[in-house]
Amino acid sequence: MSKILIIEDEAAIRRVLVKILSEENSDYQVAEAADGLSGLELIKQDDYDLVLCDIKMPKMDGVEVLEAAMKIKPETPFVMISGHGDLDTAVNTMRIGAYDYISKPPDLNRLLNTVRNALDKKELVSENKRLKKKVGKNYDMIGESDAITHIKDIIEKVAPTDARVMITGPNGTGKELVAHWIHQKSDRSSGPMIEVNCAAIPSELIESELFGHVKGAFTSAVKDRAGKFEAANKGTIFLDEVGDMSLSAQAKVLRALQENKISRVGSDKDIKVDVRVIAATNKNLQEEIEKGNFREDLYHRLAVILIKVPALNDRREDIPMLVEHFSKKIAGEQGSPVKKFSEEALELLQHYNWTGNIRELRNVVERLLILGGEEVTEEDVKLFASK
Repeated sequence: MSKILIIEDEAAIRRVLVKILSEENSDYQVAEAADGLSGLELIKQDDYDLVLCDIKMPKMDGVEVLEAAMKIKPETPFVMISGHGDLDTAVNTMRIGAYDYISKPPDLNRLLNTVRNALDKKELVSENKRLKKKVGKNYDMIGESDAITHIKDIIEKVAPTDARVMITGPNGTGKELVAHWIHQKSDRSSGPMIEVNCAAIPSELIESELFGHVKGAFTSAVKDRAGKFEAANKGTIFLDEVGDMSLSAQAKVLRALQENKISRVGSDKDIKVDVRVIAATNKNLQEEIEKGNFREDLYHRLAVILIKVPALNDRREDIPMLVEHFSKKIAGEQGSPVKKFSEEALELLQHYNWTGNIRELRNVVERLLILGGEEVTEEDVKLFASK
């Protein structure tokens, strides 16, 4: 059922709009307000799928209602109702955030098409939000240790900015989770997040992977191809294991950061890109700089904000929560019942030396769920989680 609010000071026009909408679809739930101030109060109190708002009204005009509503309910589509002399104002309201406008007296077909389209857009926005929440669950940061709380606090501060972030930490600690949290909490969350594992791409192909190439640039370049930086435009690119990037690729990345431009391999043409860069590494880049393997100027460009993800051995108090999380997740994936871990089993797991960090713990939990009893006991851990 779609909830529609009509804010209009002329009672006759309100009646016409209510009649048209009710006859169009009996599932439309229509509310009314006789002035802008009372209309804004209704918007504060309830979530509407669409607002039809007159421009000239007592107490608070339609432009003021729209501006206030955009601050508190920015996802609510507004269709402005304009008299002949309000057309310029109506057009300007679209710059503020209105979906569209209709003229008085309202044309039936124009009104209904606008209402349908606005409601369809609202449904798409809502669906995208639901999908984003669903995707976001795959990147939960589980834990309440001081170290994880500190990281979450930093993310809350840095995510809304465009500051570049360098994430460090051993393999398997969840550096990619931090990168995803930053992206999802940023203003770029509606844009793409492109991941590049620099260690998994041969050094001779990394430049083509990042920046693309033109046909004939090298033997296997049979057609033009866009790179990851272009694909990440208006979004985020995550350079995982950036310490393994070749020096020539580092020089091009540095230029991209300095000038917001890239050029495909084999081309002199510049392509403008608007990309936020998040990098991660398990290497000590200061040592790599001293060895001549990593550019110091690139390091300082990438490491505006440094986030160090701790090893699991440094956040053992989070292990019970992680075990519960992985148990539910794995059981859901396998369609099997969730097993409980005894307190003794959890305590024993907390005392293991987790050299493989979170990744290793997940594998051990999966093994225990498959091989352990109905309740995973201390004995099960001793038998099947051997180190």
